[in-house]
Amino acid sequence: MRWLYRHVIRPVLFTQNPEEIHDRTMRALGVVSRHRALCGMMRACFGSADLPVDLFGLRFPNPVGLAAGMDKHAEALAAWPAMGFGFAELGAVTWHAQPGNPPPRVFRAIPEEAIVNRMGFNNPGAEHVARALAACHARGNWPPHPVGMNLGKSKITPLTDAAQDYARSFEALWAHLDFFVVNVSSPNTPNLRELQDKSALRDILQALRQSQSAMIRARGPGAAPKPILVKVAPDLSWQALDEILELVEPCEVAGLIATNTTITRPAAQDNAVRRVYAETGGLSGRPLAARSTEVIAHLHQQSRGKVPIIGVGGIFNARDAWEKITAGASLVQVYTGMVYEGPSIARRIVRGLREQLQKTGIRNLNEAVGTRDASWRT
Repeated sequence: MRWLYRHVIRPVLFTQNPEEIHDRTMRALGVVSRHRALCGMMRACFGSADLPVDLFGLRFPNPVGLAAGMDKHAEALAAWPAMGFGFAELGAVTWHAQPGNPPPRVFRAIPEEAIVNRMGFNNPGAEHVARALAACHARGNWPPHPVGMNLGKSKITPLTDAAQDYARSFEALWAHLDFFVVNVSSPNTPNLRELQDKSALRDILQALRQSQSAMIRARGPGAAPKPILVKVAPDLSWQALDEILELVEPCEVAGLIATNTTITRPAAQDNAVRRVYAETGGLSGRPLAARSTEVIAHLHQQSRGKVPIIGVGGIFNARDAWEKITAGASLVQVYTGMVYEGPSIARRIVRGLREQLQKTGIRNLNEAVGTRDASWRT
């Protein structure tokens, strides 16, 4: 399947506009998601073996998740476990519906297996997505794995009102999801990354804590808090990352996601690649791999392994995932890797991780987290 995708299907897809291909793919997966028989057929082709991870009080069937940005409208929920994923992060969603930045806004650097995007949190708004999630619950085809939501700030909302903007989205979606991710690290909303400042981020997290307490009180006995994570940029200094770590305990942050896309660009010899890199936006894919791993390792070391980390950035295969895990990630996510490697990527990564555990004699993935000396065995 991987050979067929890389050598037959992908070359055809890559002759077409990236965003149009994404939209058509999501519509098709939406159809699959609404039909159990189609999900079953997809699971037979792409479903993953079990490699469970317990984290944030949740059970993940396997450690490979879908990163935010793919399923912005929550339209293909049942398709993701059928494609072998152990969890899915939807969104980003904002309180106000917004179209995002004007197209073209997605660019492929094919020789580098990279993508530059400046989508700008295009989404139908938190209340619209909440209705879609409720409908999925009502149909009875909710995924068997954890589902989270990436929360962004509405473009029209001033930075001074950011905390309230995040809290409104959080409250609208709280009842439907398993975990939430505070996205203050996208480079595609003007000035958003200023919210990674310790003081500004504290205000947002405190607002979410207050909202969470109110939601729990309203639902009475048995209601439990939802894990809240923070997604960080790969371009932050070590000091800035350390300041975010200082907020984890007092603000009850469940974990961190490292990393978002980068605004930096590597050197490129290919003229077509240089033209793509000249576009404004966040860079993802293989060029991000090394830096995201460095950030994971730093966060794991500085927190002495006490802060759970989801690793994302340049993961294309099991070796890449193992590198993130041994750097300090308990779970991993893919996005650009799936664009270049195809729909079997989660299945192949899980299979490779299971084989790696057998070769190294490590009993489970938790024992591998942060063991940088656990080299890949061939």
